[in-house]
Amino acid sequence: MPESIDGAALLDEVEAFHRRFNVFPREGAYVAVALWDAHAHLLDCFDSTPRLAFLSPEPGSGKSRALEVVETLVPRPMLAVNARAAALFRSVSDSAGRPTILYDEIDTVFGPKAGDNEELRGFLNAGHRRSGVTYRCVGDGGNQTVVEFPSYSAVAVAGLGYLPDTITTRSVIIRMRRRARNEKVEPFRQRLHEAEGNKLRDRLAQWAEQVHQDIAGRWPEMPDGVTDRAADVWEPLLAVADAAGGAWPERARAACVELVNAARADDKGSVGIRLLTDLRDHVMVGIDRLPTVAILDRLCALEEAPWSDMAGRPLDSRGLAKMLGEYMTADNTPIKARNIKTAGAVLKGYYAADLYDAWERYCPPVLLRAATSATAATPQVREPETVAEELFPSAT
Repeated sequence: MPESIDGAALLDEVEAFHRRFNVFPREGAYVAVALWDAHAHLLDCFDSTPRLAFLSPEPGSGKSRALEVVETLVPRPMLAVNARAAALFRSVSDSAGRPTILYDEIDTVFGPKAGDNEELRGFLNAGHRRSGVTYRCVGDGGNQTVVEFPSYSAVAVAGLGYLPDTITTRSVIIRMRRRARNEKVEPFRQRLHEAEGNKLRDRLAQWAEQVHQDIAGRWPEMPDGVTDRAADVWEPLLAVADAAGGAWPERARAACVELVNAARADDKGSVGIRLLTDLRDHVMVGIDRLPTVAILDRLCALEEAPWSDMAGRPLDSRGLAKMLGEYMTADNTPIKARNIKTAGAVLKGYYAADLYDAWERYCPPVLLRAATSATAATPQVREPETVAEELFPSAT
């Protein structure tokens, strides 16, 4: 009978191995990456697998080195630089075993100059779930049949900039940065250190066999506030930590909160959510209605906002109407401009009451302003100021 392995001690060793060669921006990142390495040996225990993404604004930030270290620790690593979706989903279907896909230079696939890669995006999205499959026609000429290719696989990526939102929300994001002069690491030499990592990999595989049934039945408790997609991402990692025991359950939850909060703070959101948030936080604070012309003027005056340069032109009334029309009022009707009476004229504009439901559903909570100011951080429902009176003093 194989000797029982102490999971907590093994994860300590995996984390220490990363610390020898990688400088991560947060302490929680070391915990998350070690757990991710271990979870790759236990994919069949989970309903989903998080993507691990090492991203940075500049080259030379340690992203590829992080993938090199991960490569030594995960089962059947497959390096994929510029690999096409067809090659990847056929590799996942290989009877020899499911690979762990390590995709370097992912910015060449999804960056601004990369072009259309919807097939690969679809593969990465589908493979997040154990039930995920990719459908392809197989055969010659008119003699073709539709075949299901399983897509479920562990994937780690590295690249510059950002990933598409659909992949970002399925990922543990590590925002890498260049090492400071006082941050020292041991040089990684593949011929020397690959064997060390592989020994840890083999022990992770042995431990995975030991705890497989236990982990398959676990439903880890999530930290407060970690729900929906973030919970899907972290559930496998917390299950691994709970099975390992020791300090890892507590450290894993602390890392979860740290990295989820960092991702939320870094989340640029869609342009529609940015518009709703700017309307709530900057344009219509304490106001119950505002003419379109005034809304556009205030939006375009916001510093570091995109509204004054939308593809070379300022946002106009048509663009505003199109974007807001994608969202619904509390009555489940599209948000539209309505008449606002002014002195001697009727102008088109928007009412805060029509926006409240979208603000509640899509905008992040306003926390910083509430913590630093006694003034209202969200539009006020009680005794609202009529904007027509503010902009047009003689309005009725």
